[in-house]
Amino acid sequence: MKKHILLIFCFVLSLYSQAQESTVVSEGTTLGIITDRPTASASPTSVPFKTFQIETGGLYTSQKNRGIKTELLNFNNTLLRYGLLNRFELRLSWAVSENRETQGENYSVVGSGFEPLGVGAKVEIAEEKGLLPDIGLLINMSLPFLASKDYQPETTGVSFRFAFSHTINEKSGISYNLGAEWSDDSPEVAYIYTLSYGYGITDKLSAYGELYGNFPRKDKAIHNWDAGLIYLLNSNLQLDTTIGTGLSGNQDLLLSAGFSYSIPN
Repeated sequence: MKKHILLIFCFVLSLYSQAQESTVVSEGTTLGIITDRPTASASPTSVPFKTFQIETGGLYTSQKNRGIKTELLNFNNTLLRYGLLNRFELRLSWAVSENRETQGENYSVVGSGFEPLGVGAKVEIAEEKGLLPDIGLLINMSLPFLASKDYQPETTGVSFRFAFSHTINEKSGISYNLGAEWSDDSPEVAYIYTLSYGYGITDKLSAYGELYGNFPRKDKAIHNWDAGLIYLLNSNLQLDTTIGTGLSGNQDLLLSAGFSYSIPN
Protein backbone atom coordinates (compact mmCIF):
# COMPACT_ATOMS: atom_id res chain seq x y z
CA MET A 1 0.00 0.00 0.00
CA LYS A 2 2.79 2.46 0.89
CA LYS A 3 4.47 1.77 -2.45
CA HIS A 4 1.22 2.57 -4.27
CA ILE A 5 0.88 5.86 -2.40
CA LEU A 6 4.47 6.90 -3.12
CA LEU A 7 4.31 6.01 -6.82
CA ILE A 8 1.02 7.86 -7.36
CA PHE A 9 2.27 10.94 -5.49
CA CYS A 10 5.45 11.09 -7.58
CA PHE A 11 3.41 10.66 -10.76
CA VAL A 12 1.19 13.60 -9.83
CA LEU A 13 4.20 15.84 -9.22
CA SER A 14 5.64 14.84 -12.59
CA LEU A 15 2.38 15.59 -14.40
CA TYR A 16 2.04 18.92 -12.64
CA SER A 17 5.52 19.95 -13.79
CA GLN A 18 4.56 19.14 -17.38
CA ALA A 19 1.20 20.91 -17.10
CA GLN A 20 2.86 24.10 -15.90
CA GLU A 21 4.68 24.34 -19.23
CA SER A 22 1.39 24.82 -21.11
CA THR A 23 -0.93 27.84 -21.08
CA VAL A 24 -2.57 28.40 -17.69
CA VAL A 25 -5.48 30.48 -16.44
CA SER A 26 -4.34 33.89 -15.30
CA GLU A 27 -4.46 34.63 -11.60
CA GLY A 28 -7.83 36.07 -10.60
CA THR A 29 -9.65 34.99 -13.76
CA THR A 30 -13.22 33.85 -13.04
CA LEU A 31 -14.56 31.01 -15.18
CA GLY A 32 -17.71 30.28 -13.18
CA ILE A 33 -18.20 27.33 -10.85
CA ILE A 34 -17.16 23.85 -12.02
CA THR A 35 -17.88 21.10 -9.48
CA ASP A 36 -17.26 17.42 -8.80
CA ARG A 37 -20.82 16.86 -7.59
CA PRO A 38 -23.45 15.56 -7.97
CA THR A 39 -22.13 13.13 -10.61
CA ALA A 40 -19.93 10.15 -9.84
CA SER A 41 -17.75 11.46 -12.68
CA ALA A 42 -15.18 13.95 -11.45
CA SER A 43 -14.30 16.92 -13.66
CA PRO A 44 -10.75 17.15 -15.05
CA THR A 45 -10.75 20.87 -14.14
CA SER A 46 -9.22 22.12 -10.90
CA VAL A 47 -10.49 25.18 -9.05
CA PRO A 48 -8.73 28.43 -10.03
CA PHE A 49 -5.62 29.66 -8.21
CA LYS A 50 -6.37 30.82 -4.62
CA THR A 51 -10.05 29.89 -4.97
CA PHE A 52 -11.76 28.04 -2.12
CA GLN A 53 -14.75 25.85 -2.98
CA ILE A 54 -17.15 23.86 -0.79
CA GLU A 55 -19.33 21.08 -2.21
CA THR A 56 -21.74 19.47 0.25
CA GLY A 57 -25.01 17.61 0.51
CA GLY A 58 -26.88 14.60 1.82
CA LEU A 59 -27.40 11.12 0.40
CA TYR A 60 -29.77 8.20 1.01
CA THR A 61 -29.51 4.65 -0.34
CA SER A 62 -31.56 1.54 0.35
CA GLN A 63 -31.48 -2.13 -0.57
CA LYS A 64 -33.70 -5.06 0.37
CA ASN A 65 -32.24 -8.55 0.29
CA ARG A 66 -33.75 -11.73 1.78
CA GLY A 67 -36.20 -9.77 3.90
CA ILE A 68 -33.58 -7.41 5.35
CA LYS A 69 -33.71 -3.74 4.36
CA THR A 70 -30.37 -1.94 4.57
CA GLU A 71 -30.32 1.86 4.52
CA LEU A 72 -27.53 4.42 4.46
CA LEU A 73 -28.23 7.98 5.58
CA ASN A 74 -25.35 10.26 4.70
CA PHE A 75 -26.18 13.43 6.63
CA ASN A 76 -23.18 15.44 5.52
CA ASN A 77 -20.97 14.59 2.56
CA THR A 78 -18.54 17.47 2.15
CA LEU A 79 -15.63 18.17 -0.17
CA LEU A 80 -13.37 21.19 0.29
CA ARG A 81 -11.19 22.24 -2.64
CA TYR A 82 -8.47 24.89 -2.76
CA GLY A 83 -6.48 26.09 -5.78
CA LEU A 84 -2.98 25.94 -4.35
CA LEU A 85 -1.34 26.63 -7.73
CA ASN A 86 -2.49 27.15 -11.29
CA ARG A 87 -3.96 23.85 -12.51
CA PHE A 88 -3.38 22.16 -9.13
CA GLU A 89 -5.73 21.83 -6.16
CA LEU A 90 -5.76 20.25 -2.72
CA ARG A 91 -8.82 18.35 -1.51
CA LEU A 92 -10.27 17.45 1.89
CA SER A 93 -13.45 15.40 2.31
CA TRP A 94 -15.51 13.84 5.09
CA ALA A 95 -18.94 12.32 5.68
CA VAL A 96 -21.23 11.77 8.66
CA SER A 97 -23.34 8.66 8.13
CA GLU A 98 -25.69 6.17 9.73
CA ASN A 99 -26.35 2.59 8.61
CA ARG A 100 -29.65 0.96 9.50
CA GLU A 101 -31.08 -2.54 9.15
CA THR A 102 -34.78 -3.44 9.29
CA GLN A 103 -36.17 -6.98 9.37
CA GLY A 104 -39.91 -7.15 9.87
CA GLU A 105 -40.60 -4.96 12.89
CA ASN A 106 -37.02 -5.15 14.15
CA TYR A 107 -34.98 -2.01 13.51
CA SER A 108 -31.37 -1.40 14.46
CA VAL A 109 -28.54 1.06 13.83
CA VAL A 110 -25.46 -0.94 12.83
CA GLY A 111 -23.10 2.01 12.38
CA SER A 112 -22.99 5.77 12.84
CA GLY A 113 -20.50 8.61 12.97
CA PHE A 114 -17.66 10.04 10.89
CA GLU A 115 -16.31 8.05 7.98
CA PRO A 116 -12.53 8.15 7.26
CA LEU A 117 -11.24 11.61 6.37
CA GLY A 118 -10.19 11.91 2.73
CA VAL A 119 -7.16 13.92 1.61
CA GLY A 120 -6.11 14.29 -1.99
CA ALA A 121 -5.14 16.41 -4.94
CA LYS A 122 -6.11 17.09 -8.55
CA VAL A 123 -3.84 18.18 -11.38
CA GLU A 124 -4.87 19.29 -14.87
CA ILE A 125 -2.83 17.50 -17.53
CA ALA A 126 -4.17 18.73 -20.88
CA GLU A 127 -6.81 21.06 -22.31
CA GLU A 128 -9.35 20.02 -24.94
CA LYS A 129 -8.08 20.49 -28.48
CA GLY A 130 -9.72 18.76 -31.42
CA LEU A 131 -10.07 15.08 -30.59
CA LEU A 132 -7.94 15.48 -27.47
CA PRO A 133 -10.17 15.84 -24.38
CA ASP A 134 -9.62 17.80 -21.20
CA ILE A 135 -7.57 15.48 -18.99
CA GLY A 136 -7.01 15.56 -15.24
CA LEU A 137 -5.71 13.22 -12.56
CA LEU A 138 -7.10 12.81 -9.04
CA ILE A 139 -5.57 10.93 -6.12
CA ASN A 140 -7.09 10.36 -2.70
CA MET A 141 -6.24 8.69 0.60
CA SER A 142 -8.74 7.88 3.36
CA LEU A 143 -7.26 8.20 6.85
CA PRO A 144 -8.66 5.55 9.22
CA PHE A 145 -7.47 7.04 12.51
CA LEU A 146 -9.82 10.03 12.18
CA ALA A 147 -12.99 7.93 11.69
CA SER A 148 -15.59 6.97 14.27
CA LYS A 149 -15.27 3.50 15.78
CA ASP A 150 -18.07 2.02 13.63
CA TYR A 151 -16.33 3.13 10.43
CA GLN A 152 -12.69 2.80 11.39
CA PRO A 153 -10.74 0.40 9.14
CA GLU A 154 -7.32 -0.95 9.98
CA THR A 155 -5.57 0.32 6.87
CA THR A 156 -5.46 3.40 4.66
CA GLY A 157 -7.54 3.36 1.49
CA VAL A 158 -6.00 4.74 -1.71
CA SER A 159 -7.56 5.62 -5.07
CA PHE A 160 -6.64 7.39 -8.28
CA ARG A 161 -8.57 8.21 -11.42
CA PHE A 162 -8.00 9.93 -14.72
CA ALA A 163 -10.83 12.33 -15.59
CA PHE A 164 -11.73 13.23 -19.19
CA SER A 165 -14.31 15.53 -20.78
CA HIS A 166 -15.37 16.26 -24.37
CA THR A 167 -17.52 19.12 -25.65
CA ILE A 168 -20.17 17.87 -28.08
CA ASN A 169 -21.71 21.28 -28.81
CA GLU A 170 -22.47 24.50 -26.91
CA LYS A 171 -25.25 22.76 -24.94
CA SER A 172 -23.93 19.26 -24.27
CA GLY A 173 -20.87 17.23 -23.43
CA ILE A 174 -19.64 13.94 -22.03
CA SER A 175 -17.23 13.14 -19.23
CA TYR A 176 -15.74 9.88 -18.04
CA ASN A 177 -13.31 8.59 -15.43
CA LEU A 178 -11.02 5.57 -15.37
CA GLY A 179 -9.00 4.52 -12.35
CA ALA A 180 -8.49 2.09 -9.50
CA GLU A 181 -8.91 1.91 -5.74
CA TRP A 182 -7.57 -0.10 -2.86
CA SER A 183 -10.38 0.05 -0.33
CA ASP A 184 -10.06 0.09 3.45
CA ASP A 185 -9.04 -3.30 4.87
CA SER A 186 -8.72 -4.86 1.40
CA PRO A 187 -5.44 -5.47 -0.47
CA GLU A 188 -7.36 -6.24 -3.66
CA VAL A 189 -7.68 -3.62 -6.38
CA ALA A 190 -11.03 -2.57 -7.87
CA TYR A 191 -11.07 -0.82 -11.25
CA ILE A 192 -13.31 2.27 -11.45
CA TYR A 193 -15.28 3.61 -14.39
CA THR A 194 -17.83 6.39 -14.95
CA LEU A 195 -19.57 7.75 -18.05
CA SER A 196 -21.75 10.88 -17.87
CA TYR A 197 -23.72 12.93 -20.40
CA GLY A 198 -24.79 16.50 -19.59
CA TYR A 199 -27.23 18.79 -21.40
CA GLY A 200 -27.90 22.49 -20.83
CA ILE A 201 -31.67 23.03 -20.80
CA THR A 202 -31.31 26.77 -20.16
CA ASP A 203 -28.46 29.07 -19.21
CA LYS A 204 -29.02 28.13 -15.55
CA LEU A 205 -30.60 24.65 -15.60
CA SER A 206 -28.92 21.50 -16.86
CA ALA A 207 -29.61 17.77 -16.68
CA TYR A 208 -27.36 14.74 -16.69
CA GLY A 209 -27.43 10.96 -16.78
CA GLU A 210 -24.61 8.53 -16.11
CA LEU A 211 -23.39 4.98 -15.63
CA TYR A 212 -20.71 4.14 -13.09
CA GLY A 213 -19.29 1.24 -11.15
CA ASN A 214 -16.24 -0.85 -10.46
CA PHE A 215 -14.68 -4.21 -11.24
CA PRO A 216 -13.12 -5.81 -8.14
CA ARG A 217 -10.32 -8.18 -8.94
CA LYS A 218 -12.03 -11.18 -7.35
CA ASP A 219 -15.61 -10.17 -6.50
CA LYS A 220 -18.66 -9.48 -8.67
CA ALA A 221 -18.69 -6.24 -10.65
CA ILE A 222 -20.96 -3.42 -9.44
CA HIS A 223 -22.86 -1.21 -11.90
CA ASN A 224 -25.12 1.77 -11.14
CA TRP A 225 -26.93 4.57 -12.94
CA ASP A 226 -28.24 7.94 -11.85
CA ALA A 227 -29.69 11.13 -13.30
CA GLY A 228 -30.27 14.60 -11.96
CA LEU A 229 -30.70 18.32 -12.33
CA ILE A 230 -28.22 21.12 -11.66
CA TYR A 231 -29.33 24.71 -11.16
CA LEU A 232 -26.91 27.63 -11.22
CA LEU A 233 -28.19 30.40 -8.92
CA ASN A 234 -25.24 32.60 -9.86
CA SER A 235 -21.67 32.16 -11.07
CA ASN A 236 -20.54 31.02 -7.60
CA LEU A 237 -23.53 29.04 -6.24
CA GLN A 238 -24.98 25.81 -7.62
CA LEU A 239 -27.81 23.52 -6.42
CA ASP A 240 -28.22 19.85 -7.39
CA THR A 241 -30.54 16.87 -6.98
CA THR A 242 -30.08 13.24 -8.03
CA ILE A 243 -31.98 9.94 -8.24
CA GLY A 244 -30.55 6.56 -9.15
CA THR A 245 -30.41 2.83 -8.57
CA GLY A 246 -28.17 -0.18 -9.01
CA LEU A 247 -27.99 -2.42 -12.07
CA SER A 248 -26.35 -5.41 -10.38
CA GLY A 249 -28.60 -6.00 -7.36
CA ASN A 250 -26.47 -3.88 -5.04
CA GLN A 251 -28.84 -0.94 -4.61
CA ASP A 252 -32.59 -0.33 -4.92
CA LEU A 253 -32.69 3.45 -4.57
CA LEU A 254 -30.34 6.43 -4.36
CA LEU A 255 -31.45 9.98 -3.54
CA SER A 256 -29.15 12.97 -3.16
CA ALA A 257 -29.33 16.76 -2.91
CA GLY A 258 -26.80 19.45 -2.16
CA PHE A 259 -25.09 22.66 -3.14
CA SER A 260 -21.67 24.00 -4.12
CA TYR A 261 -20.26 27.44 -3.36
CA SER A 262 -17.09 29.01 -4.73
CA ILE A 263 -15.17 31.81 -3.00
CA PRO A 264 -12.81 33.33 -5.58
CA ASN A 265 -9.59 35.15 -4.79
